[in-house]
Amino acid sequence: HSASRTSPNLTFVPACLPPDPVEVEELQRFVSTSKRLFAMTGAGISTESGIPDYRSEGVGLYTRTDRRPVQHAEFVRSASARQRYWARNFVGWPQFSSHQPNTAHLVLRDWEKLGKLHWLVTQNVDALHTKAGSQRMTELHGCTHRVFCLACGDYILRSELQKHFEALNPTWKAEAFGVAPDGDVFLTDEQVCNFRVPACHKCGGILKPDVTFFGDTVSREKVNFVHQRLAESDSMLVAGSSMQVYSGYRFALAAQEKQLPIAIINIGPTRIDRFASLKLNSRCGELLPLIV
Repeated sequence: HSASRTSPNLTFVPACLPPDPVEVEELQRFVSTSKRLFAMTGAGISTESGIPDYRSEGVGLYTRTDRRPVQHAEFVRSASARQRYWARNFVGWPQFSSHQPNTAHLVLRDWEKLGKLHWLVTQNVDALHTKAGSQRMTELHGCTHRVFCLACGDYILRSELQKHFEALNPTWKAEAFGVAPDGDVFLTDEQVCNFRVPACHKCGGILKPDVTFFGDTVSREKVNFVHQRLAESDSMLVAGSSMQVYSGYRFALAAQEKQLPIAIINIGPTRIDRFASLKLNSRCGELLPLIV
């Protein structure tokens, strides 16, 4: 297996038992039988890279804090909401952008190279699948590494925007407390109030990360494209997702309708446990490398 073993960061990984050999065998059979596997990943595949998820018991953002991600309507409507978002994002970016793929990301990349993985859909915005080298992939909720203008649609790399932030805020400093799954960090209102946010350099419009914020919807074109990839597939693997968000859940419903076998690797219950052929409560980075 060409996936190099990386040391997992277990800070944000819920406790779980080691993989059961019988279950490993069942997953091996599931993968071996699949010719065109459709995989969907969620925040639980990135926890071993040191990025927290939202819902895991004891370690997820929602269970540890009362913090909630920015809402789309609030970001578009409110200059102070954008200032707060970008100040936090500016502080969190150096750490968030430095996270590296773990063994699970590398295994899925290898399955693609071998022709086993037909298509990968990730609900994550952390670019770790891209860093791992996956190409047959859709980022369902976009990616924090890209930013675009809401007015003219011009794109800029998030790393480039960091330089504009630094130029506009040469003396502004803030210490961050804890990081969120989307790269956000915790700052007080006092820390945020003097932070300056650049406008689009082409038209002066509002800059927004190329991600689907809560309260926004995934484009119809992207949804249709993913449905087409699913229609070409013969099985579905869900890795590291509770499937609570409808934008991902709809594809599991479609797979069930097509009577595709579904396997789940996720620590804790998911929304689709009841119609899965196989459910394994294991770490993705511990279980996936065992499958040949």
